[in-house]
Amino acid sequence: MTRKFACRTVPSTWMAQNGRRLDCGPYMSGGIEAREILKKHRTIPLNELTEKRKGGIFNGPRFSRDYVGDPAYGVPFLGSTDILHADLSNMPLLSKKQISNIPDLIIREGWTLITCSGTIGRMAYARADMDGMAGSQHFMRVVPDQNKVKPGYLYAYLSSRFGVPIVITGTYGSIIQSIEPHHIADLPVPRLGEVEEQAHALVQRAADLRTEANRMLGEQTKSLEKEIGGGPVEWECRLPQSFAVGTRTIKSAFIRLDAFHHIGFVGEAESKVKVSLQEIGSVAKALRPPIFKRVMVDDSGHEFLGGADVMTLDQKSADHISIKTKNIDLFIVKPGQVLFQCVGQRYGIFGRPTLANRNLIGKAVSEHQIRIIPHDRNDAGFISIFLATEFGRRFLMKHSSGTSIPVLQEEGARKIMIYWPSQEHRHKIGTIAEQAWENRALATDLEDQARTLVEDAIEAGGRSWRR
Repeated sequence: MTRKFACRTVPSTWMAQNGRRLDCGPYMSGGIEAREILKKHRTIPLNELTEKRKGGIFNGPRFSRDYVGDPAYGVPFLGSTDILHADLSNMPLLSKKQISNIPDLIIREGWTLITCSGTIGRMAYARADMDGMAGSQHFMRVVPDQNKVKPGYLYAYLSSRFGVPIVITGTYGSIIQSIEPHHIADLPVPRLGEVEEQAHALVQRAADLRTEANRMLGEQTKSLEKEIGGGPVEWECRLPQSFAVGTRTIKSAFIRLDAFHHIGFVGEAESKVKVSLQEIGSVAKALRPPIFKRVMVDDSGHEFLGGADVMTLDQKSADHISIKTKNIDLFIVKPGQVLFQCVGQRYGIFGRPTLANRNLIGKAVSEHQIRIIPHDRNDAGFISIFLATEFGRRFLMKHSSGTSIPVLQEEGARKIMIYWPSQEHRHKIGTIAEQAWENRALATDLEDQARTLVEDAIEAGGRSWRR
């Protein structure tokens, strides 16, 4: 597809209304047009619908971060991309002592979180399992006054095709773009009567489903980890590192000479296993699609997700690749697959499993995600849970290679050691995993419905939407 520059003529009145800004951003975002449509409605400035604390719209403060390794002494710390992730179980931990001295870092349920540095205007609704976590200065907190507006409705509106353009209109900067709380303080919020209640109910239901999904997956992961370790497991080596290994150990491995493959982070997991294991290649196929030239097209092609997109709440992407791409079928996600990132830093999303679900099936995913395809499709859920355990994560990383940008190839993926209990036990765990991922997919649908509900009401000139 040929990409063209966009251009348009704007009246001088628009410039006067936008502080006489001469950069094109405010006039190309669609925010001005959105404000014109909103004039059909009774609106209230955003800062009049938020709590009075710090104006109700604020960033986390800048500070020197003090990380800890033990959950007993830390609080999960979210960056601007983390708020968009479905799984928050492996976030870095910020010292509780530091948190107690900087209370503005804490996130509370029902807030709307907006990225304000780098990629502007991406949003998340703070759900119950995020309550009490800490967050960086790179996303804004919008704290609704629940006596004046329903938090779910406010999120649905701000993340709609009317809210987002107005938010990003205030963006400034050319290299690293930013936006500040005062830029959206006067953002007009339409009052839509019963639509607000309906939108809130949908968003809150979506948040509850995501929280429940995380609880289900977390419980199964911890339970399986205890089963493999013969009881609760205490991990001493929390980071992917190792220091030295004896020549006898290396000789037994024949191929690998790096210490990481044998001891430290990996060796601790091997020493704690109390059950028999087997190679995952004996129960499943490992597939990594080939490196290919990306021919990006308009929305007539296959929706194309990178590794980071797979980990997000909605598992969506604006990118599409040509249906004529060579070996395209290898990139399409199919039922019964488990995916994980096989390129990148070991302390990031590397190795984090994703179970193919209806949000993902039929979409094309990058070659940087290996597909594990079990011989019995019903085992996919169990494999995803095993890989999410600390044992699974470390056994997976054992076969990665490289220091700056580690990589795990198909051959290494087939050698991942896996616990393989009875079929009945595997399928029971797998069924719970599948239900959790279905909850996540349903949550995405509900949020989309809430935004559509709000957008339809705005376009209808304020008339209440009814089923």
